[in-house]
Formats: sequence, C-alpha cells, structure tokens
Amino acid sequence: MENNEIKDKNNKKSVVVLVFLILLMIVIAVIAVIVTVHIINENEKRKMQMQQEEIYYNNNNCGGGFDKPIIYLYPEETTNISIKFGKEDLITCSYPKYEDGWNVIANPDGTLIDTNTNRKLYALYWEGKGTVKDNFNEGFVVKGEDSINFLEEKLNLLGLNERESEEFIVYWLPILEKNKYNYIRFATTEEMNEYMPLEFSTNPDTLIRVLMEFKGVDEYIEIPEQQINTPERKGFTVVEWGGTEITGDVIK
Repeated sequence: MENNEIKDKNNKKSVVVLVFLILLMIVIAVIAVIVTVHIINENEKRKMQMQQEEIYYNNNNCGGGFDKPIIYLYPEETTNISIKFGKEDLITCSYPKYEDGWNVIANPDGTLIDTNTNRKLYALYWEGKGTVKDNFNEGFVVKGEDSINFLEEKLNLLGLNERESEEFIVYWLPILEKNKYNYIRFATTEEMNEYMPLEFSTNPDTLIRVLMEFKGVDEYIEIPEQQINTPERKGFTVVEWGGTEITGDVIK
C-alpha cells in the first residue's frame, strides 16, 4: 500500500515537473518570437533609413564620403589632449573607436598614447558621410601616370611634411594611377571646418586640413588652376589629410 502511495506521489511530481518544463519552453519560445520580431523590425527600420540617406545623398549630388582622414598632433611639449567632432553623427568609422571624443597623450614627435587603451599610435583615423560643398570652377587635371610628381609638389605647398605626404601618396596613388586623367581639387581648411568642426581641449597654433576631391576622367579638361596658400607650421600643429571621390556626372 505504501509503495503505491509513493508511486502516486512520484507520478504527481513527474507530472508537475513535466508541466513546468512545457510551460517554460512555451515562455522561452514566446520570448524568442518577440525578440526575433523586434530584430526584424529594427533591421527594416535601419534599412529604410539607409535607403532614405542614400536617396538624400544622391539627390544632393554628394560624394561617396570622406575616406581615411587621419589626424596628426605635434604639441611643443607632451600634452594630454581631448578631441571632439562638431558633427559626430556623420562619423561612420574610427580608430581608436570614437566614443564621445578621443583622449590622448601627444608628444612633440607626433607619437600618441590612447589613454583609454594605452596603445601607442601615430595618428587618429576617421571616415564620415557626405562631402564638402563642391566647387568645380577651379582645380587641376592630371594624367594618372603623373600623379606622383603632382602630389609631391602640391602636398608640400599645402603644408604636409615628407612623412605625411608619403602616407597620403601611398594610400591614394593606386587609385589615381588607374585613371587616364584625374580632376583634382583640394578643399580648404575653412570648408573642412564647416563640414566637420574639430574641438580641442588645447587649441592648436596651426591647423592644416587637406581634403582631396577627385574624379577620374577620360580626357583632358581646361579649367582654371586652383591657387594654393602655403601655411606656416608653428607652435602646436595639427595636420589632417583625407580624400573623397566625386560621384555623378559633375564634370562636363
């Protein structure tokens, strides 16, 4: 008799455990469905947003974005420096990861220490959406095969030193040389400041921002040559270079 009672109790416990497990599985399944639906909705929203952004940039004749701008810092003495972008919502990629600003220890030789990771750096890197205001009333039309001589000359006039120029040329040369000709214009520091303001905890004495706007073309085009003013590098100097490819039929 006692054995039967024990069996009945065990059977009841087994039923209770089974019911509990079934209910738990149902709850987990419901949660999984809710999470999946939420992820799908968020992905659809993001997809629509990206489509709207693409339509906006195409309609406004924007370029493909700023590619590989990097920032060098040369203080007169080792200094803790914080840097912020005035329009950080336009940032699409950065290294070190831009999170409400960069904080670095900058040395006169240009070496940097990221205070968040203690990693040693030589520059700060970012990319962003959009482009500066286009002005195709001036510029240069250069054979792809003449890109080296052109860049060495113009980057020196723009205020870049040999190391900065070398890194610029190494990055952009393969892109420019593949074209028969390139239309090139350098956005001014003032235009760059308007597009993407930079805020420093210690303001530089010299700020040089070089952005090359370019487009490959099949034939030589007559266009007034852009006049370049050479800045004087003095005191705490900040240098930035990057580029953006002009998209659309903007050069006749």
